[in-house]
Amino acid sequence: MFFQITHEDKSCQARTGVIHTDHGDIETPIFMPVGTQATVKSLDSADIENLGAQIILANTYHLHLRPGEDLISDFGGLHKFMNWDKPILTDSGGFQVFSLGKRKSPLLVGEGQGEVSSEHSKLVNVDEDGVTFTSHLDGSTHRFTPESAIEIQHKLGADIIMAFDECTPDQASQSYTRQAMERTHRWAERCLEYHKNIKALKHKNRQFLFGIVQGANHEELRKESARAISAMDFDGIAIGGESVGFNMEATKNILDWVNPIIPKDKPHYTMGVGFAPSDLFEVVERGVDMFDCVAPTRMARNGSLFTHKGRININNSEFKTDKSPIDPQCTCPTCKNYTRAYLNHLFKSEELLAYRLATIHNVYFFLNLMSEIRQAIKEDRFLEIKKEWV
Repeated sequence: MFFQITHEDKSCQARTGVIHTDHGDIETPIFMPVGTQATVKSLDSADIENLGAQIILANTYHLHLRPGEDLISDFGGLHKFMNWDKPILTDSGGFQVFSLGKRKSPLLVGEGQGEVSSEHSKLVNVDEDGVTFTSHLDGSTHRFTPESAIEIQHKLGADIIMAFDECTPDQASQSYTRQAMERTHRWAERCLEYHKNIKALKHKNRQFLFGIVQGANHEELRKESARAISAMDFDGIAIGGESVGFNMEATKNILDWVNPIIPKDKPHYTMGVGFAPSDLFEVVERGVDMFDCVAPTRMARNGSLFTHKGRININNSEFKTDKSPIDPQCTCPTCKNYTRAYLNHLFKSEELLAYRLATIHNVYFFLNLMSEIRQAIKEDRFLEIKKEWV
């Protein structure tokens, strides 16, 4: 069994569970640190494991552009390439294709306006078969289809892989959003078919495929997409889109629309959630099992650090002589061994160690919070702990 629910909180939809993979079990709900280019920036594999990460996320789009999936496959897959023996999830590259490029597509702004020039895009061309896009690195031309996105992820060897989808901007018209959603559903069927029939690689472990619910911020479309994706033989269901994780009010609405439709016995994954600790509580309360976000590590590299009393900017002059740790309640290696004054000095001096120590703290902070959330669910006191954070 891929996914088991182990406990459901009596007061809400929050639940604990276990995802079983060939590289180990994952306790849910789980926050997944993002290792976009086969690295959680500034940390090595031992760091990530010591911080308690059970699974990390890597990016198909970026790894396809460099170093390339064939090279990684030649090394025995992503696990061996980056020396990480625990589970990995790879996204399909769809979000990056559409967000990093500029799209040659109609009707992004209003109904019936024909071809319009969008600020989002000139480097992407969408058709029924797939997407042609220009690399943001060197201007070279590439093409993703549902089949090639799955093949790339099979070569990478991640334990959990994602179907290729079209992520529409929030400002897209309803008619265009429907076109993109229906195309996503057709692509989802092609992803499933190719996934089931692709020839096994030498390093291949079991790989579990998730479908993605789209539909932007339109309730009717979201529910329709949830029904369509849930009817397919996916191992898990992800909720994607530009708003998810970025606009939490919209995210909560979307989850309230789709969660009653999505199969309860499959893991639910909100893509891009984790900008703030409070965000984790909002999605867990609505039955979500998995989420990821680049924010904790990105903010760490800018000196923005999480504490039980809110976020602080360690670059501020008030911390120049502060002898206390980042967070007195935190037991991460950074807080146990270094002061705010030292971190302030490292950032002011632009020392590379600043990024590592700050990232260690933020990643641990989120993973430790998830451990506390799981324990609270098991004891039917999730809403009680939520009040401390939200």
